[in-house]
Amino acid sequence: MRDSVDGTFKTSDGCVIEYTQHAAPDADAPRMALIHSLALDRSFWNGVVAELSAHAGLLTYDCRGHGHSGRAPAPFNVALFARDLAELLDCVGWPDATIAGCSMGGCIAQAFAALYPERATAICLIDTTAWYGADAPKQWRERAATARAKGMGALVQFQTTRWFGDAFRAAHPEVSDALIEVFLANDVACYEATCEMLGTTDLRALLALLRMPTAVVVGAEDYATPVAMAESLHAAIPHSTLSVLPNARHLTPVERPQDIASQILGVARKTRGHSR
Repeated sequence: MRDSVDGTFKTSDGCVIEYTQHAAPDADAPRMALIHSLALDRSFWNGVVAELSAHAGLLTYDCRGHGHSGRAPAPFNVALFARDLAELLDCVGWPDATIAGCSMGGCIAQAFAALYPERATAICLIDTTAWYGADAPKQWRERAATARAKGMGALVQFQTTRWFGDAFRAAHPEVSDALIEVFLANDVACYEATCEMLGTTDLRALLALLRMPTAVVVGAEDYATPVAMAESLHAAIPHSTLSVLPNARHLTPVERPQDIASQILGVARKTRGHSR
């Protein structure tokens, strides 16, 4: 893996964001910013980073309310998270990048691409959706209420069975264990705020605005954001492709890092000048 540098910066509203920047192999390499899923952190991308570091400059970070970034609970929305990314790109001197996000990160990637289209040269939307459905506010509130009443540990079994299939968890218990450790370290108030954000997010009206090359990717066995949700994204986004990964569940960047790295690199190479 190429040289990496850890850093912090403060957003315009005072939230400290921690990030890791991985050096590009050469001046013509694409730039890629990767956004993790709910209740995890930038270590989520370690497998993908290992695959991509010889091909691109990479930026991973802990979203506000997550990991080692600022944990001041407040009303969250995807536009705020997208602004955080725009300000992070400013901080590291990147005018634009290919943006990849998984699950919650995919919602943020959609919002970023709609709000800052000149800065998203391509996007990769992984195991995600533009809208969780009419029952989503209630379902996400119930999940948050469980965390508040019983602690994050009460959600571990629910999460791990959604994240990975039984065979993967049996073969790679250390992978699940590492994510569980991150999950349990969450601030419950920030988790509640993020659940509220995801339950009320509806980005469907923005999808037609996404004119950059777009790769939509989903695990065939994903029941958190099922294939039908990925198909809806693909149908609504003009220049998109859809890939369904067999024998994979909800966190394909962890379960299938080689396949996800290939998808991100492929869509980045569709941009003029390789995201430069």
